Parts: sequence; structure tokens; C-alpha cells
Amino acid sequence: MTAPSLPAGIAALHAAYAAGLTPASLLDSLSARHEALADPGIFLHQPDPAALQAAAAALPPFDPARFPLWGVPVAVKDNIDVAGMPTSAACPDFAHLPAESAPAVARLLAAGALVIGKTNLDQFATGLVGTRTPHPIPRNACAPDRVPGGSSSGSAVAVAQGLALLALGTDTAGSGRVPAALNGLVGLKPSVGAIPSRGVVPACPSLDCISVFAHSVADAWAAYAVMAGADDRDPWSRPIALGTPGAALTRLGIPRATDLHLDGAEQRAAWEASLARIAPHVAIEEFDLTPFLEVARLLYEGAFVAERDAAFGHLVPRAAMHPVTQRILAGAARFTATDAFAGLHRLAALRLATLPAWGRMEALLVPTAPNFPTLAELEADPIGPNARLGTYTNFVNLLDLAALAVPAMRRPDGLPFGVTLIGPRASDAALAATGAKLMQVMA
Repeated sequence: MTAPSLPAGIAALHAAYAAGLTPASLLDSLSARHEALADPGIFLHQPDPAALQAAAAALPPFDPARFPLWGVPVAVKDNIDVAGMPTSAACPDFAHLPAESAPAVARLLAAGALVIGKTNLDQFATGLVGTRTPHPIPRNACAPDRVPGGSSSGSAVAVAQGLALLALGTDTAGSGRVPAALNGLVGLKPSVGAIPSRGVVPACPSLDCISVFAHSVADAWAAYAVMAGADDRDPWSRPIALGTPGAALTRLGIPRATDLHLDGAEQRAAWEASLARIAPHVAIEEFDLTPFLEVARLLYEGAFVAERDAAFGHLVPRAAMHPVTQRILAGAARFTATDAFAGLHRLAALRLATLPAWGRMEALLVPTAPNFPTLAELEADPIGPNARLGTYTNFVNLLDLAALAVPAMRRPDGLPFGVTLIGPRASDAALAATGAKLMQVMA
């Protein structure tokens, strides 16, 4: 027998609570649902059921106006600290018990959320496929023979499989967007520094963001609004004026034909079907994405990979790391300090080259992922398909942009396909309004 499904969103869950549902019974149904799924790869740690029930019992009286996430089950990627739960970043030798929760998690808890567990990931958040873990690989919620997307694989699958209404991921090169696209979800990647990254195991500290997975833009925004804000203990904190989603944007740029990198007829058909639904509602113009795509290549093909080595390469012996993680970090050795500064200089030039585009478009609309690799393809080539997945995601944080991934028209074979809205720093609310509108026209 299939366990009862979660209500469709935060508003529906709160309506169910008002009608008599209890957090305790909800947690029981989520546990039964997880057991029925029989997927051991989603969570790396789950609290003892008694501890979860105690957390539910300790909630304040039901008041969603005061506690906007009251009783909402949230999964947290296991590179984000939750007090009382181990943080491992999918590296058993690194596992430790943090003394305090990351500020983002603490703010969710203060808003009434229930953290139901820590989720699997590409080790040390290095990857876009979700298979670079020493643990069982989470099964893609829509196609078990395909990758779940990474690095926030477990978080995306937890929401897609109805085990949580919200999940936290991280996003440095697309890890909050690619898993959303491959599992039919919303993935909100905020402006860099808008949510404190303190308490996150760093991948690239200058680029790291905490991201949100949800079924709707409204739910993702509710979590973002709770977590956003300054943190005077975080050197990377750069709060923005958050605002609230208002009118949708009406001028979108898309890749010109020569910049449209989509693998296979199924991906291309989904993109064209999505544009056909969107075009009557907004003005769409093709743009030369050459400087954007060159920035994307800088992240892994240039000296920027050395920031990963500086961030976590010293945390455990290399032999304790996943083989692909070792291979990526080893690549940092071929670059010098001179190379690093040359990369920064090139990035500055490319950032300048992208600026005129923002005078003509309000946001960029791109396929979230150009491909949807099978597990067999990843086994044959652990690097190539992963690099391909970052085509339209890698440049975003390097250019200090905001992004929102939303489900789009499905592929002809029924598999999910997603598009991403990208805008200048602090355009988060405008992207949210636009993303919600796009989901309506493509429903």
C-alpha cells in the first residue's frame, strides 16, 4: 500500500493542519513513504523517530502568520550544518557533529520547519550528476536509469518523491538547478551572499550559495524569504533588498541557434515546445552568448578549480576521497598563482562584455540542462557528461547573477525538461514572479 502523499504545498499543508492533521501523523506518513520507496541513497542521516516526534511536539501553537513554515518538513543537504546531526559532505572520514546549525537552518527552524534528515550529494559538492558518492546513488524520481543530478541529488529526490516539501541544496556551478530540472522541480539559486553560507562545507567560498528545491516558486520563495539576510560572522555575506515577487518580466533573451547546445531530438523538442508556450506572453530575442559560455568554461578548465583545492582539499587525506573528487582536485596542481590572476583578469573582461546584453533584456532564458545522462553513460565516462550539464549553469555565480530553474514542457518521451531564468544581482524577486508565470503557461 502506498503511503499517503504530502499536501501539494505549504498553503495546502497548513490548511490540512488547520483541519486537524498533526505534525506527528505527518511524520509517520513520511516515514512509511520512505520505507515504501526502498531507496537507500536519498538520506545520509535521519534522526531517530522519537527525536523527530519530540521536535514536532515542541513546535509552538499553530500560527502560520507568525511561523510561516510551521510543521513544514525540510530536508537538508549533508554539507550544511544541522545541530545534533552529523555533517559528512558524503565523505565518511570527514563526518563530524557540528556544535550549531548554519544560520540558514536556524532561521528555518525558528520559522517552524521540521528538519527530517541530511541528504546525499556529490562528495564535497563537486559534480552535477549525483553519482560521485561512496554511498548508494539516489534514484532519479522520474527515470531510475538516469542520473538524479548533482551535487544536491538527495535533496532534489527527497522533494520529488514526496518525502519533504522543501529541501536545501547548495549551488556553486549549478547544483541547485540541474537536479531540479532532472526531477521536475523548482530550483531557486539566490544572489551570491543573500543567504549566509556560514555553516556550509565550502566548495568555492566566493561562489557558494544555499539553494532551495520545491514544487512551486511560492514555496521556494517562502523558504528563501526566511533564510535571507545579513550575517556579521560570515565574510561572504552580501545581503540584498529582497522585495517580494510582483509583475513578471516581459523581455527575455534566449540563446541564438549557434549557442543552443542540446543533446538529442528529445531535449530539442522540449525546448521548442516550451518556447512556443512562452512566446505569446513575452518578447523573446536571440542573443550572442559567447562571453557567458566562455565564463562557464573558466570554472573547471581554468585556474578557478584551485579554489576547490584551497577550500576542502586539506580536510581529509586524498585517499579518503571519492576517485573522481581526487581527480578534480589533482587538476589544480597544473595552475600557478599567475594563472589564477590571469583567470580573474579574463573574468573581469568577460563580465564587461556581458553587460550590454542586460540593457536589452530583463532576463536570460536558457535550457537548464543540455543533456539527461543515463547511469550507464556516466559509468563509461565520469567526466564528459558532467561537464556538459554545466553549459548554462557554470557562468552564473562567476558573473554574480541570480537564477531560478522551473519545470517546462516535458520531452516527447515523458521525461522532465527545465528552463532557467537568469538575471542581474538582486533580480531575485522579478525572476520569481516570472518563473511562476512561466509555470502557469506551461502547465
